[in-house]
Amino acid sequence: MTTGDIHDGTTLNAHDYKKVRSYLIAQVQPELESISKLPPNQHQATLLKYIVETYEHAKLKLSDETRERIFKDIQDEILGFGPIQPLLDDPEITEVMVNGPRSVYIEKKGNLSLTDVTFDDDAHIMRMIEKIISPLGRHVEEDSPMVDARLPDGSRVNAIIPRIVIDGPSITIRKFSKDKLPMKQLIEYGSITEDMAEFLRACVISRLNILISGGTGSGKTTLLNVLSSYIPEKERIVTIEDAAELRLQQDHIVRLETKAANVEARGQVTIRDLVRNSLRMRPDRIVVGEVRGGEALDMLQAMNTGHDGSLTTIHANSPRDAMSRLETLVLMAGMDLPIKIVRQQISSAIDVIIQQSRMRDGSRKVIAISEVAGMEGDVVVLTDIFKYEQTGQDVDGKVMGEMKPTGLRPFFTQRLEESGFKLAASIFGASMSEILMSNQRRHR
Repeated sequence: MTTGDIHDGTTLNAHDYKKVRSYLIAQVQPELESISKLPPNQHQATLLKYIVETYEHAKLKLSDETRERIFKDIQDEILGFGPIQPLLDDPEITEVMVNGPRSVYIEKKGNLSLTDVTFDDDAHIMRMIEKIISPLGRHVEEDSPMVDARLPDGSRVNAIIPRIVIDGPSITIRKFSKDKLPMKQLIEYGSITEDMAEFLRACVISRLNILISGGTGSGKTTLLNVLSSYIPEKERIVTIEDAAELRLQQDHIVRLETKAANVEARGQVTIRDLVRNSLRMRPDRIVVGEVRGGEALDMLQAMNTGHDGSLTTIHANSPRDAMSRLETLVLMAGMDLPIKIVRQQISSAIDVIIQQSRMRDGSRKVIAISEVAGMEGDVVVLTDIFKYEQTGQDVDGKVMGEMKPTGLRPFFTQRLEESGFKLAASIFGASMSEILMSNQRRHR
């Protein structure tokens, strides 16, 4: 390729741009093995040197803007994840959705928008999918067309390919902040109040079993990360996830991740297998990224047999829905248990349910903190300790409301006090005499 092939970078059309990019990538391809042997911090500079040498050798004369753009595209293609790499680098973008070669959407500040990012074709997307999943030992093909994976920074990835998706391969990436969000920042965002944060801190340190409930994209994993930061350093933590994305700050952590079956349909390791195995690993805390199947039964049994202080999440729209879904998941374990026994297991295992929600304006809020207060007959009793009351929307569409205590003090208050937490009556929104009277009514 010479200037006879490409005359003027300022008029480079899409076809010629792709042609030049493909040529330069092909020319530097033989050098990639030697680049891979270098320390990671030298990869980008070394690759750029080879690209520049190849460009000059080809005697191309593109405009400065086009040349810089094509160099950046090549680096993203080889070292990153192609056209979507700039989107992944943008800290304000929280989700990237590829719906085919010509349709790439992002979520930014809670709002969806179409980008001008495109892939060359379906094969280009497939190469990016393979680049994401191959280091994890996962595969996607016609007989196994869906896969869950993660990026090196922990961002969650789901990929699905034809023929079960119509408009080309699809990639959905839920990004996570490179900096772990502290509780203080959630308070500043209005996701939670200081009193609620102090209450949850006491619950975690006092080894209560906590279930975080919420819909897709509501911020369950973010909140789980924040709450796990309260676990004391001296405790041994085992985390169990489909795709490892939790980033706990403690030193004594064992991170377990599921494994998909190989092409011979062998070697699968499920969440349930890992929960069972974790019980033999002398954990002080078990943190399950999400329960969505029969592992719910094993998790409840662990909580009921000495593994206090465990945390997990579940997909549900309210604390009561979370109880119903948990019942369903326990029954999926294949045990023929009477529903009353299942509910007794749940009521004795779970202490607190935190309901997380994604509001209409894209903000995430804790809308309820409920105590699992035992059984009345065949029914699990839930008591709201804090609840969000929405009052409307402002002219900009921002949801208006307030998180308030209900005035009820939880039955497990004594456990909090035994751990050194004497929470003020004002946290629960009532005077001490009012709390004593309300607790007496609840015991009747």
